[in-house]
Amino acid sequence: MSTSSSLLTRLTHTMRTLGTVNGLLYLVDQACRKATRDTVRLVKYRLVAQPIGTGLSAPVRAGRETFIEPAGPDHALAIEFPRPAHIIAARYAAGATCLVARVKDRFAGYLWWQREQYDEDEVRCHFVLASSHDSAWDFDVYVAPRYRLGRAMALLWQAAELRLAAEGVRWSFSRISAFNAESLASHARLGAVSCAQALFFVVGPVQVSLFTCAPYFHLSAGARSAPRLRLLPPTASPSAATPR
Repeated sequence: MSTSSSLLTRLTHTMRTLGTVNGLLYLVDQACRKATRDTVRLVKYRLVAQPIGTGLSAPVRAGRETFIEPAGPDHALAIEFPRPAHIIAARYAAGATCLVARVKDRFAGYLWWQREQYDEDEVRCHFVLASSHDSAWDFDVYVAPRYRLGRAMALLWQAAELRLAAEGVRWSFSRISAFNAESLASHARLGAVSCAQALFFVVGPVQVSLFTCAPYFHLSAGARSAPRLRLLPPTASPSAATPR
């Protein structure tokens, strides 16, 4: 197959999987990252709220060697977490909760959630949960490659859902990359409701943010400036997002 034919095949597949607009944005992002060594990036999220305790996810039986347990900063497997140590420390300092999956004594994956507010660490943005008594923000659901064909992901979410329900949480918010069709489909199968979309154009320290809800537009020139999105559960507001 010729180079031009192979490129056309990849482009067609991208457009078919992500849709025309998101497909084009994804290609622009990849070109910018490659040309600037990640100095210029285009990040697009879909913000969704997933119902908790609805029974939409089928029960998963734990294996004999797979365990799901809370993980504090001193957990024995924390050293294997696939994020920089300062990011993990910041999450704990902000009050985030972590569940870890292990197979025997090997790290298999983790899942995090936060109450009241989540500060994004890929771009600059504060996601504020307006109905904090019955809402949470889940993030960074990760399963180690060798365990991605097993039950680790399902067991992690099942354990998290049980704990969140026990805390009175009815909706768990999260952001999904608009360029990740598989994750979008997975959340949709579990009943996730789309709340808003967010687009970030990052050039070095400068960040331009566009949203489908208030504040709609935000310009940031440094780390001390970040937009705030105030999110309400879908049942509380038709738009599921309101200005602060």
